[in-house]
Amino acid sequence: MPCEVKPIRYGHSEGHTDVCFHEDGSCIVTCGSDGDVRVWESLDDDDPKSINVGEKAYSLALRNGKLVTAVSNNTVQIHTFPDGDPDGILTRFTTSANHVTFNASGTRVAAGSSDFMVKVVEVTDSSKQKTLRGHDAPVLSVAFDPTDEFLVSGKYDCTVHIISWILFHLAFQTRVVNWNVLPKCNDVSNAKSLCRLAWQPPSGKLLAVPVDMSVHLYERKSWTHVGTLSDDLSAQVVNVVVWSPCGKFLAAGSVGGILSVWDVEAKLCVERQKHERGYTICGMAWHPSGGQIAFTDTEGCLGLLDGLCASSSSSSSTAAVSKEPKDYDDLFDEEDADGLLDQCVSDSGSPVKNAVEDDDDDDDDLMPATGKPRNRGSFLDDDDNSQDTGSLKVDKLADDDGGSASLRPVVPAVPRPVYEGPMPTPPQKAFQPGSTPAHLMHRFMMWNSVGIVRCYNDEQDNAIDVEFHDTAVHHAMHLTNSLDHCVADLSQEAVLLACEGTDELASKLQCLHFSSWDTNKEWMVDLPKGEDVQALCLGHGWAAVGTSAMLLRIFSIGGVQREIFSLPGPVVCLAGHGEQLLIVYHRGTGFDGDQALGVQLLQLGRKKRQIIHGEPLPLSRKSYLAWMGFSAEGTPCSVDSEGVVRMLNRSVGNTWTPVCNTRESCKSKSDHYWVVGIHENPQQLRCIPCKGSRFPPTLPRPAVSILPFKLPLCQTSTEKGQMEEQYWRSLLFHNHFSFLSSSGYEVNEESQRQQEKEQQEALMKMFALSCKLEREFRCVELAEMMTQSVVTLAIRYASRSRRMLLAQRLSELALEKASQLEEEEELDEEPAYHSTPSRASRQSGSRAAQENDDEYEDADDVQEESMEAEDGAESRKPRKSTVAGAGKSTGSPAGQPRVANVLDTMTMSSRKPSALTSSSKQSKAPVLKPLAPKPRSKAQATLLQMSATKGAGKKPEEKRTEKETEKPAVEKTPSAAGDNVENTRPKTGFQMWLEENRKNILADNPDLEETEIIKEAMGRFRTLSAEARLTEVADLKKRKREEEEEENKEVDGEMEVDETSAKKKKPLNTSAKLSAFAFNKD
Repeated sequence: MPCEVKPIRYGHSEGHTDVCFHEDGSCIVTCGSDGDVRVWESLDDDDPKSINVGEKAYSLALRNGKLVTAVSNNTVQIHTFPDGDPDGILTRFTTSANHVTFNASGTRVAAGSSDFMVKVVEVTDSSKQKTLRGHDAPVLSVAFDPTDEFLVSGKYDCTVHIISWILFHLAFQTRVVNWNVLPKCNDVSNAKSLCRLAWQPPSGKLLAVPVDMSVHLYERKSWTHVGTLSDDLSAQVVNVVVWSPCGKFLAAGSVGGILSVWDVEAKLCVERQKHERGYTICGMAWHPSGGQIAFTDTEGCLGLLDGLCASSSSSSSTAAVSKEPKDYDDLFDEEDADGLLDQCVSDSGSPVKNAVEDDDDDDDDLMPATGKPRNRGSFLDDDDNSQDTGSLKVDKLADDDGGSASLRPVVPAVPRPVYEGPMPTPPQKAFQPGSTPAHLMHRFMMWNSVGIVRCYNDEQDNAIDVEFHDTAVHHAMHLTNSLDHCVADLSQEAVLLACEGTDELASKLQCLHFSSWDTNKEWMVDLPKGEDVQALCLGHGWAAVGTSAMLLRIFSIGGVQREIFSLPGPVVCLAGHGEQLLIVYHRGTGFDGDQALGVQLLQLGRKKRQIIHGEPLPLSRKSYLAWMGFSAEGTPCSVDSEGVVRMLNRSVGNTWTPVCNTRESCKSKSDHYWVVGIHENPQQLRCIPCKGSRFPPTLPRPAVSILPFKLPLCQTSTEKGQMEEQYWRSLLFHNHFSFLSSSGYEVNEESQRQQEKEQQEALMKMFALSCKLEREFRCVELAEMMTQSVVTLAIRYASRSRRMLLAQRLSELALEKASQLEEEEELDEEPAYHSTPSRASRQSGSRAAQENDDEYEDADDVQEESMEAEDGAESRKPRKSTVAGAGKSTGSPAGQPRVANVLDTMTMSSRKPSALTSSSKQSKAPVLKPLAPKPRSKAQATLLQMSATKGAGKKPEEKRTEKETEKPAVEKTPSAAGDNVENTRPKTGFQMWLEENRKNILADNPDLEETEIIKEAMGRFRTLSAEARLTEVADLKKRKREEEEEENKEVDGEMEVDETSAKKKKPLNTSAKLSAFAFNKD
């Protein structure tokens, strides 16, 4: 019978598992991290019996109808078998038990725990138990001597203790010998090997101990090292070993998924098989008949190696007579009918000669630092056509009956050059963000903000279910998965599916365009032969596919083939959002556990451009990419296997900023969070908690949790650190407003203003804290990040705190900000004036068309003036954040799409000036500009100080009189400079209405100050209906225009207004008045 590995099947959730056979071999029993013990009649059993024993089950043993399990509540429990009824608790530990085992008769149980103790308990009377001490690390493995004379236990540093166990005299246990064979490790999760020990049946003559990449054999009684079993083609750490029932064969499972079987008597490696997915083997059991080995892995899967006795015995019997060596290309041929590994034996039948010959042939092979030979293929994947150089190095091996002579020591081979440099990291395979592993029978093909795509692939059904979070998008769908689709994506327009190619069929891409308005809502495309789909994504009106040929193919949502281009490396994943396409690929080979990934960000709108040009994608040390996608607002985000969430910071040169670490919210090291979505407003990380695994099961439906974001700033436990973290996080998470505006999307301006207000409040709190700590230079640094209105508040705070030098510095900063703001406003207005007809041309044009244009301008000016006046009046409500270093590079063109879309609605038109003004404020940072003001600013400052000093001692009545007398001059200045329309800003409708009704407001409220007058005027202006506003403003504009025409006729040709004098005649702005007013306060 040929030896073969049966297809693995899903048994438990991801995590540690264990397996054993019933004494008669009638069933397979497994346990896993889901807390269940399952009884399988065979590997094909579709309905195994399940027994729940706790939250997690780490180990199990079965003997005489008693099932013993080590569970996560620090207990060793016993159940009846096969009924599964609880039969009590055998013993307890202070931490979890890691391994349990029966003795040969089934009367006693030994258990090893992470609290460094081993306990031996009588099954019939749990009160009779003994504690064996002597370990200084968590105990990982325990094994009874078949004769019940010794008990061996291994701890996590793989230090092996042989404890003499005398029957009926348990109080006199003694430690016989101590072996130190591997470096110490006190953390279970960091242990290199499970170090599962095994005695040779039936007499226990040899003890097998896994040590690194080999198995050491120790002789009974003398406890000397007599042999080493190794496999040069398997450069993986051995995790678990198990003897055959006859004691002639030894099987081992490694962390890389290699299953090796040695014939100890014939000194040969007779079988080597690789786990089909390369998962770590953590449990093995040999069938009582000796023909099968059941094994489990760390992903919860169960597998079976069948036909062992036939192949192993045949291989050993033909080893001595084989004379003709096999051809190199025929080794390990899966289609070999007899399944025998005759190539393990040389023409002379000596494994030593094979080893020496291999040394001569492979002198140029690389070797690890340990000096053990390693094949080139071990650096990547083991090749099925590699030459088997398995060998058995035996120093001394005694026989029970003394019939066979002892083997002579092996002559050491000539040492080869040792490579001590960094080792390459296996490249990460392509995956679909938001999906669970493809080997599961029931899995999520996609979970995103639109819906969920589930796949069911078992003997009963092979189908795909599509569920939408919002049923208004589309109703749920049930699709037959006849093509074995393995990759999927879901958007509000379509469902995209893809399958791998076979020898007969090409890889196919299938799209269900359910938002199409015609009757044909499905299309399918066959990829070229030999090219498979590895990653795909959907965007707004397009679909992208990354293939094994390192090509990226873009299709329209209706099936039209569009752009195609080559990728710099193998694709890892794709993500789409709107017109954005995110591509992650391998830039090269990583070393020492790190992945070398690159990222590209493309804009697939009308003007296609590349935003990120293949820069390296940052990941944590020794981690891989676990999720990649966009936030709901369109910002690229990534999550690595260490739980670190990073977000693209567009304002700082498209850098990646860590915003959360999900591991900080996990209660256990084996717990993880599976990310399904990210929201910036509100700040939410939507993920699914997974206990003991990295991904959730499909049933029951997992619940979504929300985690908060937190930037990893220093000293976040202090008040200063908390406010800094809050400010910079708010600034980072609201960069999307600028991006959405520049992309032509409407943004919630009320929410945007509220967030900017919170940012300025945080700056003001940090300013007050710095003032209390007497950090005045820090106060100025914070003021540079404030808006002009908030700087005025800072000046007041500083003056009232008797910090006059600080107030003076802030006053200079406020004047500089005011001058910068005026320059930016003038620069923003120039394109509008060039694109608008001049005043003379408007006069010569049609009067009706002119009035119609004025009505639209009045509506815009009314909305803009209301917002600006409200910002100036409410001192704690800033207009825009001008934080240094956080200016948005895309701020200037933010309003351009809306300028071109004037005729949509009045609401969109009214936001046009606001978007232009606010974006221009953010486009420049006032930090690096020299503090030397312009001559005009100096004159304004001098006048402010003089007027403030003179008016400090006057009564309120005199102040009001001065204001009333200065008002005509202030109102006359704009008209005097009105000839140069490009250097003066025309008055808005609200300003005209305020000038017209200022006297009435002062008559009703004579004690009001300037800001309070503006507030009162805004309140009255808002009470007017829209029609009344337009009518009244239009009348005021007409009257103003007529007055200007008459004045122009009188003044035309008689005088020229100098630009410098016109600027000097400008009225003092509100912030300058307030900054001067602050110095007059007591």
